[in-house]
Amino acid sequence: MADLIDAQLLLYLVDLVLAVSLIELLWLCLRRPTGLANLAPNLLAGLSLTLALRLSLVGSASALIVLCLTAAGLSHLLDLLARRRHPDVFSAIPPTGQGKPTP
Repeated sequence: MADLIDAQLLLYLVDLVLAVSLIELLWLCLRRPTGLANLAPNLLAGLSLTLALRLSLVGSASALIVLCLTAAGLSHLLDLLARRRHPDVFSAIPPTGQGKPTP
């Protein structure tokens, strides 16, 4: 019985992560469309991985899980390529000489 409750709790938590990620993606689409191009591959990779986890928890077909994992891998690859092409956009540290000096 405890295993069933743990499995249900895990499924609810995965659903919560999916919902929050979808809300974040929707918020980016509506409020920050310029930043969407930078964050979309990263968000899609996370969504795909979380969806693969959910599908595996409910016992879905392996082909669907593989499809989600492939989508996550491709999204991750796109994210890495974008970071390589535009490292200044993704850097949290401002380029030398443009930030305020630290005391």
